[in-house]
Amino acid sequence: MLNKIRIHLADDHQILMDGIRTLLHTNPAFEVVGFSINGTNLYDEVLNNKSDILILDINMPEKDGIEVIKEFAQKGFPCKIIILSSHDDLRIIKEVMKLGSSGYLTKKCAGENIIEAILAVTNGEEYFCKAVREKIFSTVAKDNPKLIKPELKGNLILTERELEIIILISLELSGKEISDQLFISVNTVETHRKNIMKKLDAKNSISLVKYAIKHKLIKS
Repeated sequence: MLNKIRIHLADDHQILMDGIRTLLHTNPAFEVVGFSINGTNLYDEVLNNKSDILILDINMPEKDGIEVIKEFAQKGFPCKIIILSSHDDLRIIKEVMKLGSSGYLTKKCAGENIIEAILAVTNGEEYFCKAVREKIFSTVAKDNPKLIKPELKGNLILTERELEIIILISLELSGKEISDQLFISVNTVETHRKNIMKKLDAKNSISLVKYAIKHKLIKS
């Protein structure tokens, strides 16, 4: 049997934490190994129980989530961090991702997305719930005269995230610019680009632009 993904929950709302724990127990691949209701000693706790994933609230008593992430960044990350927050403020999202978090969920979408988020982050990906991802993308692409502002829904070929990437490539953003704007790593951008090229049997970026124009993602 494969090793289970070890998860530590840190949130001062006991009812929410109990609900998440109950949900995670439905997946045999997960094991909840610890709980915290404040940020004090959180680093030592996840180190001692060998957590793979920390689900962390921003608004924690005594030491808040931002301070916790800064401590992890300073001492070295013993596990990956997924932020679970009531806020969808892009400044906060950018800060926690820059500090080294691997994912960001709002509490409204936690029940729907937390299992997917844990699996994605465990697989080395960055993860945002759909509402957060759409807000980030709309901020990046707003007011660009070439953008048709489509409602991005994954099709049989490309996922929603891949559609966002192909649009930004077609709008002539570099891999580094896409990385900075979407709060994801350059490696993630490059992985998406390679996957898109393979799925579309595209030879170069011009082929991606033609696809974007043909499917009315951008104006010619």
